[in-house]
Amino acid sequence: MSVQEQHINNDTELEITGQMKNRRDKLRELQDAGHDPFRHVLYDVDISSGEVLSRFDELEGTEQSLAGRIMTRRIMGKASFFNIQDKAGRIQVYIKRDDVGEETYAAFKHCDIGDIVGVKGKVFKTGTGEISIHADTFILLSKCLRVLPEKFHGLTDQETRYRHREIDLIVNPEVRETFVKRSRIISSIRELLDREGFIEVETPVLQTVPGGASARPFLTHHNALDLDMHLRISLELYHKRLIVGGLDRVYEFGRVFRNEGMSVKHNPEYTLLELYQAYTDYNGMMDLVERMFRKAALDVTGSMIVNYQGTELDFGKPFKRISMSDAVLEHTGIDFMKISFEEAKSLAKERHLTVEPRYGKGDILNMFFDEYVEKHLIQPVFIMNHPIEISPLAKRLPGNPDYTERFEGYIYGREMSNAFSELNDPIDQRGRFEYQESLRAAGDDEAQRIDEEFIEALEYGMPPTGGLGVGVDRLVMLLTDSASIRDVLLFPTMKPL
Repeated sequence: MSVQEQHINNDTELEITGQMKNRRDKLRELQDAGHDPFRHVLYDVDISSGEVLSRFDELEGTEQSLAGRIMTRRIMGKASFFNIQDKAGRIQVYIKRDDVGEETYAAFKHCDIGDIVGVKGKVFKTGTGEISIHADTFILLSKCLRVLPEKFHGLTDQETRYRHREIDLIVNPEVRETFVKRSRIISSIRELLDREGFIEVETPVLQTVPGGASARPFLTHHNALDLDMHLRISLELYHKRLIVGGLDRVYEFGRVFRNEGMSVKHNPEYTLLELYQAYTDYNGMMDLVERMFRKAALDVTGSMIVNYQGTELDFGKPFKRISMSDAVLEHTGIDFMKISFEEAKSLAKERHLTVEPRYGKGDILNMFFDEYVEKHLIQPVFIMNHPIEISPLAKRLPGNPDYTERFEGYIYGREMSNAFSELNDPIDQRGRFEYQESLRAAGDDEAQRIDEEFIEALEYGMPPTGGLGVGVDRLVMLLTDSASIRDVLLFPTMKPL
Protein backbone atom coordinates (compact mmCIF):
# COMPACT_ATOMS: atom_id res chain seq x y z
CA MET A 1 0.00 0.00 0.00
CA SER A 2 1.37 3.41 -0.96
CA VAL A 3 1.78 6.30 1.49
CA GLN A 4 -1.04 8.13 -0.36
CA GLU A 5 -3.39 5.11 -0.09
CA GLN A 6 -2.58 4.76 3.61
CA HIS A 7 -3.33 8.46 4.12
CA ILE A 8 -6.70 8.11 2.34
CA ASN A 9 -7.63 5.06 4.43
CA ASN A 10 -6.67 6.85 7.64
CA ASP A 11 -8.74 9.88 6.63
CA THR A 12 -11.73 7.60 5.90
CA GLU A 13 -11.43 5.88 9.27
CA LEU A 14 -11.23 9.24 11.04
CA GLU A 15 -14.31 10.44 9.14
CA ILE A 16 -16.30 7.33 10.09
CA THR A 17 -15.18 7.58 13.70
CA GLY A 18 -16.24 11.24 13.72
CA GLN A 19 -19.66 10.41 12.29
CA MET A 20 -20.20 7.68 14.90
CA LYS A 21 -19.34 10.14 17.67
CA ASN A 22 -21.75 12.63 16.14
CA ARG A 23 -24.55 10.03 16.13
CA ARG A 24 -23.95 9.19 19.78
CA ASP A 25 -24.00 12.88 20.66
CA LYS A 26 -27.39 13.18 18.92
CA LEU A 27 -28.65 10.19 20.89
CA ARG A 28 -27.62 11.75 24.19
CA GLU A 29 -29.34 14.99 23.21
CA LEU A 30 -32.56 13.07 22.49
CA GLN A 31 -32.33 11.15 25.74
CA ASP A 32 -31.62 14.31 27.76
CA ALA A 33 -34.71 15.89 26.18
CA GLY A 34 -36.84 12.88 27.18
CA HIS A 35 -37.09 11.42 23.64
CA ASP A 36 -35.08 8.19 23.96
CA PRO A 37 -35.75 6.35 20.65
CA PHE A 38 -34.90 2.98 22.21
CA ARG A 39 -37.87 3.25 24.58
CA HIS A 40 -40.49 2.94 21.82
CA VAL A 41 -42.00 -0.57 21.92
CA LEU A 42 -45.04 -0.37 19.63
CA TYR A 43 -45.79 1.18 16.28
CA ASP A 44 -48.75 0.16 14.14
CA VAL A 45 -47.72 -0.61 10.55
CA ASP A 46 -50.64 -0.88 8.11
CA ILE A 47 -48.87 -1.72 4.89
CA SER A 48 -45.51 -2.33 3.22
CA SER A 49 -43.82 -0.17 0.62
CA GLY A 50 -44.29 -2.90 -1.99
CA GLU A 51 -48.04 -2.99 -1.43
CA VAL A 52 -48.32 0.79 -1.81
CA LEU A 53 -46.39 0.69 -5.07
CA SER A 54 -48.33 -2.25 -6.51
CA ARG A 55 -51.78 -1.06 -5.37
CA PHE A 56 -51.40 2.66 -6.01
CA ASP A 57 -54.60 3.02 -8.06
CA GLU A 58 -56.81 1.83 -5.19
CA LEU A 59 -54.73 3.44 -2.40
CA GLU A 60 -54.23 6.92 -3.89
CA GLY A 61 -55.45 9.53 -1.42
CA THR A 62 -55.78 7.08 1.49
CA GLU A 63 -53.79 7.44 4.69
CA GLN A 64 -51.31 4.65 5.40
CA SER A 65 -48.82 3.92 8.15
CA LEU A 66 -45.37 2.56 7.27
CA ALA A 67 -42.08 2.03 9.06
CA GLY A 68 -38.57 1.51 7.78
CA ARG A 69 -34.98 2.65 7.62
CA ILE A 70 -33.98 6.03 6.15
CA MET A 71 -31.73 5.25 3.17
CA THR A 72 -31.55 8.61 1.35
CA ARG A 73 -32.77 12.15 2.02
CA ARG A 74 -32.89 15.58 0.40
CA ILE A 75 -33.42 18.43 2.87
CA MET A 76 -34.75 21.58 1.19
CA GLY A 77 -35.54 24.09 3.88
CA LYS A 78 -39.22 23.87 4.86
CA ALA A 79 -39.87 20.63 2.97
CA SER A 80 -37.82 17.53 2.26
CA PHE A 81 -37.87 14.16 0.56
CA PHE A 82 -36.45 10.92 1.97
CA ASN A 83 -36.62 7.23 1.16
CA ILE A 84 -37.41 4.53 3.68
CA GLN A 85 -36.66 0.85 3.21
CA ASP A 86 -38.78 -1.92 4.68
CA LYS A 87 -39.06 -5.67 4.05
CA ALA A 88 -40.61 -5.10 0.61
CA GLY A 89 -38.32 -2.42 -0.78
CA ARG A 90 -38.15 1.38 -0.77
CA ILE A 91 -40.64 4.20 -1.05
CA GLN A 92 -40.27 7.96 -1.12
CA VAL A 93 -41.71 10.16 1.64
CA TYR A 94 -42.48 13.88 1.35
CA ILE A 95 -42.36 15.75 4.65
CA LYS A 96 -43.28 19.43 5.12
CA ARG A 97 -42.77 21.57 8.23
CA ASP A 98 -46.24 23.12 8.02
CA ASP A 99 -47.86 19.65 7.97
CA VAL A 100 -45.97 17.89 10.78
CA GLY A 101 -45.13 20.88 12.95
CA GLU A 102 -41.86 22.68 13.60
CA GLU A 103 -40.69 20.38 16.41
CA THR A 104 -41.31 17.17 14.43
CA TYR A 105 -39.68 18.61 11.31
CA ALA A 106 -36.63 19.61 13.35
CA ALA A 107 -36.49 16.06 14.73
CA PHE A 108 -36.56 14.69 11.19
CA LYS A 109 -33.69 16.96 10.11
CA HIS A 110 -31.75 15.70 13.15
CA CYS A 111 -32.01 12.10 11.89
CA ASP A 112 -29.24 10.21 10.13
CA ILE A 113 -29.10 7.73 7.26
CA GLY A 114 -29.93 4.34 8.73
CA ASP A 115 -32.31 5.57 11.44
CA ILE A 116 -35.54 3.58 11.72
CA VAL A 117 -38.66 5.74 11.59
CA GLY A 118 -42.42 5.54 11.44
CA VAL A 119 -44.40 7.60 8.91
CA LYS A 120 -48.13 8.11 8.48
CA GLY A 121 -49.62 10.03 5.57
CA LYS A 122 -51.53 10.05 2.31
CA VAL A 123 -50.52 8.10 -0.79
CA PHE A 124 -49.89 10.37 -3.76
CA LYS A 125 -47.79 10.77 -6.89
CA THR A 126 -45.28 13.60 -7.29
CA GLY A 127 -45.04 15.89 -10.29
CA THR A 128 -42.32 13.63 -11.68
CA GLY A 129 -44.63 10.64 -11.38
CA GLU A 130 -43.01 8.95 -8.34
CA ILE A 131 -45.40 7.18 -5.95
CA SER A 132 -44.84 8.63 -2.48
CA ILE A 133 -46.24 9.18 1.00
CA HIS A 134 -47.16 12.74 2.05
CA ALA A 135 -46.35 12.58 5.77
CA ASP A 136 -48.56 14.13 8.40
CA THR A 137 -46.85 12.33 11.31
CA PHE A 138 -43.23 11.26 11.78
CA ILE A 139 -41.48 9.48 14.65
CA LEU A 140 -37.97 8.21 15.27
CA LEU A 141 -38.24 4.58 16.41
CA SER A 142 -34.60 3.53 16.66
CA LYS A 143 -31.24 5.24 16.23
CA CYS A 144 -28.57 3.88 13.88
CA LEU A 145 -25.25 4.45 15.67
CA ARG A 146 -23.00 3.05 12.94
CA VAL A 147 -22.38 4.42 9.45
CA LEU A 148 -23.86 2.34 6.64
CA PRO A 149 -21.61 1.56 3.64
CA GLU A 150 -21.40 4.37 1.09
CA LYS A 151 -24.37 4.12 -1.25
CA PHE A 152 -22.60 4.10 -4.62
CA HIS A 153 -20.10 1.33 -3.85
CA GLY A 154 -22.24 -0.53 -1.33
CA LEU A 155 -20.96 -3.52 0.62
CA THR A 156 -18.86 -5.60 -1.76
CA ASP A 157 -16.22 -7.26 0.45
CA GLN A 158 -17.26 -10.93 0.63
CA GLU A 159 -15.76 -11.55 4.06
CA THR A 160 -17.66 -8.62 5.57
CA ARG A 161 -20.88 -9.57 3.77
CA TYR A 162 -20.88 -13.08 5.23
CA ARG A 163 -19.69 -12.04 8.68
CA HIS A 164 -22.16 -9.15 8.98
CA ARG A 165 -25.16 -10.39 7.03
CA GLU A 166 -27.34 -7.78 8.72
CA ILE A 167 -25.49 -5.00 6.85
CA ASP A 168 -25.53 -7.04 3.64
CA LEU A 169 -29.32 -7.29 3.86
CA ILE A 170 -29.67 -3.56 4.46
CA VAL A 171 -27.58 -2.30 1.56
CA ASN A 172 -27.86 -5.09 -1.05
CA PRO A 173 -31.52 -5.65 -2.04
CA GLU A 174 -30.68 -8.67 -4.21
CA VAL A 175 -29.38 -10.49 -1.12
CA ARG A 176 -32.71 -10.03 0.62
CA GLU A 177 -34.47 -11.43 -2.45
CA THR A 178 -32.24 -14.53 -2.35
CA PHE A 179 -33.36 -15.36 1.17
CA VAL A 180 -36.99 -14.63 0.40
CA LYS A 181 -36.69 -17.15 -2.45
CA ARG A 182 -35.02 -19.64 -0.11
CA SER A 183 -38.07 -19.50 2.14
CA ARG A 184 -40.37 -19.95 -0.86
CA ILE A 185 -38.40 -23.00 -2.06
CA ILE A 186 -38.79 -24.69 1.31
CA SER A 187 -42.48 -23.77 1.41
CA SER A 188 -42.94 -25.21 -2.09
CA ILE A 189 -41.41 -28.53 -1.04
CA ARG A 190 -43.45 -28.64 2.15
CA GLU A 191 -46.63 -28.01 0.20
CA LEU A 192 -45.87 -30.93 -2.15
CA LEU A 193 -45.00 -33.38 0.63
CA ASP A 194 -47.96 -32.41 2.79
CA ARG A 195 -50.25 -32.85 -0.19
CA GLU A 196 -48.82 -36.31 -0.84
CA GLY A 197 -49.53 -37.50 2.69
CA PHE A 198 -46.15 -37.00 4.38
CA ILE A 199 -45.94 -35.69 7.94
CA GLU A 200 -43.17 -33.42 9.20
CA VAL A 201 -41.17 -34.78 12.14
CA GLU A 202 -38.28 -33.70 14.36
CA THR A 203 -35.48 -36.01 15.45
CA PRO A 204 -32.49 -35.62 17.80
CA VAL A 205 -29.54 -33.42 16.94
CA LEU A 206 -27.41 -34.87 19.76
CA GLN A 207 -26.64 -38.53 19.17
CA THR A 208 -24.46 -41.10 20.90
CA VAL A 209 -23.82 -42.93 17.62
CA PRO A 210 -23.65 -40.64 14.56
CA GLY A 211 -25.05 -42.62 11.66
CA GLY A 212 -26.81 -42.50 8.32
CA ALA A 213 -23.88 -41.11 6.32
CA SER A 214 -20.14 -41.46 5.82
CA ALA A 215 -18.76 -38.30 7.40
CA ARG A 216 -16.66 -37.05 10.29
CA PRO A 217 -18.91 -35.80 13.12
CA PHE A 218 -18.48 -32.97 15.59
CA LEU A 219 -17.93 -34.05 19.19
CA THR A 220 -19.59 -32.41 22.20
CA HIS A 221 -20.18 -33.32 25.85
CA HIS A 222 -23.41 -33.68 27.81
CA ASN A 223 -22.61 -32.40 31.30
CA ALA A 224 -25.66 -33.76 33.13
CA LEU A 225 -25.11 -37.28 31.79
CA ASP A 226 -21.31 -36.94 31.74
CA LEU A 227 -21.47 -38.37 28.25
CA ASP A 228 -19.63 -37.60 25.01
CA MET A 229 -22.11 -37.06 22.19
CA HIS A 230 -22.04 -36.06 18.53
CA LEU A 231 -23.93 -33.55 16.43
CA ARG A 232 -25.90 -35.48 13.83
CA ILE A 233 -24.48 -36.05 10.36
CA SER A 234 -27.77 -37.36 8.97
CA LEU A 235 -31.45 -37.82 9.84
CA GLU A 236 -31.78 -41.29 8.37
CA LEU A 237 -31.71 -43.87 11.15
CA TYR A 238 -34.32 -42.18 13.35
CA HIS A 239 -36.63 -41.71 10.36
CA LYS A 240 -36.48 -45.41 9.51
CA ARG A 241 -37.34 -46.24 13.11
CA LEU A 242 -40.47 -44.12 12.58
CA ILE A 243 -41.29 -46.17 9.47
CA VAL A 244 -40.98 -49.30 11.66
CA GLY A 245 -43.41 -47.63 14.07
CA GLY A 246 -46.06 -47.22 11.36
CA LEU A 247 -45.57 -43.59 10.29
CA ASP A 248 -45.50 -44.52 6.62
CA ARG A 249 -44.44 -41.15 5.18
CA VAL A 250 -42.18 -38.78 7.12
CA TYR A 251 -39.93 -35.82 6.28
CA GLU A 252 -37.72 -33.35 8.08
CA PHE A 253 -35.81 -30.20 7.19
CA GLY A 254 -32.89 -30.62 9.57
CA ARG A 255 -29.57 -28.96 10.24
CA VAL A 256 -26.76 -31.50 10.00
CA PHE A 257 -23.11 -31.08 10.94
CA ARG A 258 -20.16 -32.63 9.13
CA ASN A 259 -16.65 -31.86 10.35
CA GLU A 260 -15.14 -31.56 6.90
CA GLY A 261 -13.62 -29.02 4.55
CA MET A 262 -15.26 -25.84 3.30
CA SER A 263 -15.82 -24.86 -0.32
CA VAL A 264 -18.28 -23.08 -2.59
CA LYS A 265 -20.38 -26.29 -2.39
CA HIS A 266 -19.99 -27.23 1.28
CA ASN A 267 -20.47 -25.64 4.69
CA PRO A 268 -19.90 -27.74 7.84
CA GLU A 269 -23.43 -26.88 9.02
CA TYR A 270 -26.15 -27.10 6.40
CA THR A 271 -29.81 -27.92 5.78
CA LEU A 272 -30.76 -31.41 4.68
CA LEU A 273 -34.21 -32.57 3.66
CA GLU A 274 -34.70 -36.25 4.36
CA LEU A 275 -37.90 -38.20 3.72
CA TYR A 276 -38.95 -41.84 3.87
CA GLN A 277 -41.92 -43.53 2.24
CA ALA A 278 -43.08 -47.07 2.96
CA TYR A 279 -44.05 -49.46 0.15
CA THR A 280 -41.94 -47.85 -2.55
CA ASP A 281 -38.32 -48.05 -3.78
CA TYR A 282 -35.64 -45.89 -5.34
CA ASN A 283 -37.63 -45.62 -8.56
CA GLY A 284 -40.44 -44.00 -6.60
CA MET A 285 -37.90 -41.62 -5.07
CA MET A 286 -36.65 -40.60 -8.53
CA ASP A 287 -40.19 -39.77 -9.57
CA LEU A 288 -40.66 -37.74 -6.39
CA VAL A 289 -37.43 -35.76 -6.92
CA GLU A 290 -38.56 -34.80 -10.42
CA ARG A 291 -41.93 -33.58 -9.13
CA MET A 292 -40.30 -31.72 -6.26
CA PHE A 293 -37.63 -29.94 -8.30
CA ARG A 294 -40.03 -28.98 -11.08
CA LYS A 295 -42.53 -27.52 -8.65
CA ALA A 296 -39.86 -25.54 -6.79
CA ALA A 297 -38.43 -24.19 -10.06
CA LEU A 298 -41.85 -23.15 -11.32
CA ASP A 299 -42.94 -21.63 -7.99
CA VAL A 300 -39.77 -19.57 -7.56
CA THR A 301 -38.59 -18.72 -11.08
CA GLY A 302 -41.84 -19.11 -13.02
CA SER A 303 -40.18 -21.43 -15.52
CA MET A 304 -38.89 -24.97 -15.99
CA ILE A 305 -35.78 -23.49 -17.64
CA VAL A 306 -33.39 -22.28 -14.94
CA ASN A 307 -30.39 -20.11 -15.82
CA TYR A 308 -27.49 -20.88 -13.52
CA GLN A 309 -24.17 -19.05 -13.93
CA GLY A 310 -24.87 -18.60 -17.64
CA THR A 311 -25.98 -22.20 -18.25
CA GLU A 312 -29.58 -23.14 -19.07
CA LEU A 313 -30.79 -26.10 -17.02
CA ASP A 314 -33.96 -27.85 -18.22
CA PHE A 315 -36.11 -29.12 -15.37
CA GLY A 316 -39.04 -29.83 -17.69
CA LYS A 317 -37.61 -32.86 -19.49
CA PRO A 318 -37.53 -36.30 -17.82
CA PHE A 319 -34.29 -36.57 -15.87
CA LYS A 320 -31.80 -38.93 -17.51
CA ARG A 321 -31.29 -42.24 -15.64
CA ILE A 322 -28.00 -44.14 -16.02
CA SER A 323 -26.03 -46.59 -13.87
CA MET A 324 -22.71 -45.49 -12.37
CA SER A 325 -20.85 -48.19 -14.32
CA ASP A 326 -22.46 -47.11 -17.62
CA ALA A 327 -21.65 -43.45 -16.89
CA VAL A 328 -17.99 -44.36 -16.31
CA LEU A 329 -18.01 -46.47 -19.48
CA GLU A 330 -19.48 -43.53 -21.41
CA HIS A 331 -16.73 -41.11 -20.28
CA THR A 332 -13.69 -43.40 -20.00
CA GLY A 333 -14.37 -46.41 -22.21
CA ILE A 334 -13.80 -48.73 -19.22
CA ASP A 335 -16.53 -51.31 -18.50
CA PHE A 336 -16.33 -52.09 -14.79
CA MET A 337 -18.96 -54.78 -15.22
CA LYS A 338 -16.47 -56.81 -17.29
CA ILE A 339 -13.12 -56.27 -15.55
CA SER A 340 -11.69 -57.91 -12.43
CA PHE A 341 -10.64 -56.25 -9.19
CA GLU A 342 -6.97 -56.64 -10.18
CA GLU A 343 -7.63 -55.05 -13.57
CA ALA A 344 -9.45 -52.17 -11.86
CA LYS A 345 -6.46 -51.56 -9.57
CA SER A 346 -4.08 -51.63 -12.52
CA LEU A 347 -6.19 -49.12 -14.48
CA ALA A 348 -6.34 -46.82 -11.46
CA LYS A 349 -2.55 -46.98 -11.11
CA GLU A 350 -2.12 -46.14 -14.79
CA ARG A 351 -4.20 -42.99 -14.25
CA HIS A 352 -2.37 -42.04 -11.03
CA LEU A 353 -5.41 -42.63 -8.80
CA THR A 354 -4.50 -43.67 -5.26
CA VAL A 355 -5.99 -47.03 -4.25
CA GLU A 356 -6.06 -47.50 -0.48
CA PRO A 357 -5.38 -51.05 0.81
CA ARG A 358 -8.93 -51.24 2.17
CA TYR A 359 -10.58 -50.43 -1.19
CA GLY A 360 -12.73 -52.89 -3.08
CA LYS A 361 -13.57 -52.82 -6.76
CA GLY A 362 -16.61 -50.65 -6.05
CA ASP A 363 -14.46 -48.01 -4.35
CA ILE A 364 -12.29 -47.82 -7.47
CA LEU A 365 -15.38 -47.47 -9.68
CA ASN A 366 -16.50 -44.60 -7.46
CA MET A 367 -13.06 -42.96 -7.79
CA PHE A 368 -13.29 -43.12 -11.58
CA PHE A 369 -16.78 -41.61 -11.40
CA ASP A 370 -15.60 -38.73 -9.19
CA GLU A 371 -12.57 -38.04 -11.38
CA TYR A 372 -13.95 -38.44 -14.89
CA VAL A 373 -17.74 -38.21 -14.83
CA GLU A 374 -19.15 -35.92 -12.16
CA LYS A 375 -17.99 -32.62 -13.72
CA HIS A 376 -19.80 -33.47 -16.98
CA LEU A 377 -23.24 -33.99 -15.39
CA ILE A 378 -24.71 -30.57 -16.18
CA GLN A 379 -28.36 -31.32 -17.04
CA PRO A 380 -30.44 -33.15 -14.39
CA VAL A 381 -29.47 -36.82 -14.22
CA PHE A 382 -29.83 -39.74 -11.83
CA ILE A 383 -26.70 -41.88 -11.37
CA MET A 384 -28.03 -45.30 -10.33
CA ASN A 385 -26.87 -48.63 -8.91
CA HIS A 386 -23.93 -47.68 -6.72
CA PRO A 387 -21.45 -50.34 -5.56
CA ILE A 388 -22.15 -51.95 -2.22
CA GLU A 389 -18.83 -50.79 -0.71
CA ILE A 390 -20.06 -47.20 -0.57
CA SER A 391 -23.75 -47.94 0.12
CA PRO A 392 -24.06 -49.60 3.55
CA LEU A 393 -27.75 -48.67 4.00
CA ALA A 394 -29.15 -49.61 0.57
CA LYS A 395 -30.72 -52.86 -0.69
CA ARG A 396 -28.68 -55.05 -3.00
CA LEU A 397 -29.51 -54.92 -6.70
CA PRO A 398 -31.46 -58.06 -7.71
CA GLY A 399 -29.25 -60.29 -9.82
CA ASN A 400 -26.07 -58.36 -8.97
CA PRO A 401 -25.38 -58.30 -5.22
CA ASP A 402 -22.18 -56.25 -5.64
CA TYR A 403 -24.37 -53.23 -6.45
CA THR A 404 -27.30 -51.53 -4.74
CA GLU A 405 -30.61 -49.84 -5.48
CA ARG A 406 -29.23 -46.38 -4.87
CA PHE A 407 -29.11 -43.21 -6.92
CA GLU A 408 -27.59 -39.78 -6.66
CA GLY A 409 -29.14 -36.86 -8.53
CA TYR A 410 -26.70 -34.47 -10.21
CA ILE A 411 -27.20 -31.02 -11.71
CA TYR A 412 -24.42 -28.69 -12.88
CA GLY A 413 -21.82 -31.27 -11.82
CA ARG A 414 -23.05 -31.28 -8.21
CA GLU A 415 -24.76 -33.93 -6.15
CA MET A 416 -28.27 -32.66 -5.36
CA SER A 417 -29.99 -35.75 -3.97
CA ASN A 418 -29.19 -39.21 -2.65
CA ALA A 419 -31.69 -42.04 -2.29
CA PHE A 420 -32.00 -45.77 -1.66
CA SER A 421 -34.32 -48.65 -1.68
CA GLU A 422 -33.72 -48.89 2.04
CA LEU A 423 -32.09 -51.99 3.46
CA ASN A 424 -34.62 -53.60 5.81
CA ASP A 425 -32.86 -56.92 6.50
CA PRO A 426 -31.41 -56.59 10.02
CA ILE A 427 -28.97 -59.47 9.52
CA ASP A 428 -27.57 -57.99 6.32
CA GLN A 429 -27.52 -54.55 7.98
CA ARG A 430 -25.40 -55.83 10.87
CA GLY A 431 -22.95 -57.35 8.40
CA ARG A 432 -22.70 -54.03 6.53
CA PHE A 433 -22.08 -52.14 9.77
CA GLU A 434 -19.41 -54.65 10.79
CA TYR A 435 -17.69 -54.11 7.43
CA GLN A 436 -17.81 -50.35 8.04
CA GLU A 437 -16.27 -50.87 11.47
CA SER A 438 -13.42 -52.78 9.83
CA LEU A 439 -12.86 -49.80 7.56
CA ARG A 440 -12.68 -47.53 10.60
CA ALA A 441 -10.10 -49.85 12.13
CA ALA A 442 -8.11 -49.60 8.89
CA GLY A 443 -8.05 -45.80 9.11
CA ASP A 444 -11.25 -44.56 7.46
CA ASP A 445 -12.54 -42.00 9.98
CA GLU A 446 -15.65 -41.39 7.86
CA ALA A 447 -16.83 -45.02 7.97
CA GLN A 448 -20.11 -45.71 9.76
CA ARG A 449 -20.52 -47.37 13.14
CA ILE A 450 -22.74 -50.11 14.49
CA ASP A 451 -25.98 -48.66 15.89
CA GLU A 452 -27.45 -51.42 18.03
CA GLU A 453 -30.71 -49.55 18.72
CA PHE A 454 -31.30 -49.13 14.99
CA ILE A 455 -30.63 -52.82 14.27
CA GLU A 456 -33.00 -53.76 17.09
CA ALA A 457 -35.67 -51.56 15.50
CA LEU A 458 -35.19 -53.31 12.14
CA GLU A 459 -35.70 -56.65 13.87
CA TYR A 460 -39.30 -55.64 14.60
CA GLY A 461 -39.83 -55.43 10.83
CA MET A 462 -39.61 -52.47 8.45
CA PRO A 463 -41.73 -52.49 5.28
CA PRO A 464 -40.11 -51.97 1.87
CA THR A 465 -39.16 -48.29 1.94
CA GLY A 466 -37.72 -45.62 -0.31
CA GLY A 467 -35.58 -42.96 1.35
CA LEU A 468 -34.32 -39.64 0.00
CA GLY A 469 -31.96 -36.86 1.03
CA VAL A 470 -31.83 -33.47 -0.72
CA GLY A 471 -29.21 -30.79 -0.13
CA VAL A 472 -31.50 -27.79 0.35
CA ASP A 473 -28.71 -25.22 0.15
CA ARG A 474 -27.47 -26.50 -3.21
CA LEU A 475 -31.01 -26.44 -4.60
CA VAL A 476 -31.37 -22.84 -3.40
CA MET A 477 -28.06 -22.01 -5.10
CA LEU A 478 -29.43 -23.29 -8.42
CA LEU A 479 -32.78 -21.53 -8.19
CA THR A 480 -31.30 -18.18 -7.10
CA ASP A 481 -28.25 -18.25 -9.42
CA SER A 482 -25.87 -18.06 -6.44
CA ALA A 483 -22.24 -19.01 -7.04
CA SER A 484 -21.37 -20.07 -3.49
CA ILE A 485 -23.18 -21.94 -0.74
CA ARG A 486 -22.26 -19.03 1.54
CA ASP A 487 -24.51 -16.80 -0.57
CA VAL A 488 -27.57 -18.84 0.46
CA LEU A 489 -26.74 -19.31 4.16
CA LEU A 490 -27.69 -16.35 6.30
CA PHE A 491 -24.74 -16.91 8.62
CA PRO A 492 -22.16 -19.28 7.10
CA THR A 493 -19.41 -20.73 9.28
CA MET A 494 -16.60 -18.18 9.64
CA LYS A 495 -13.24 -18.18 11.36
CA PRO A 496 -13.25 -15.62 14.20
CA LEU A 497 -11.29 -12.44 13.56
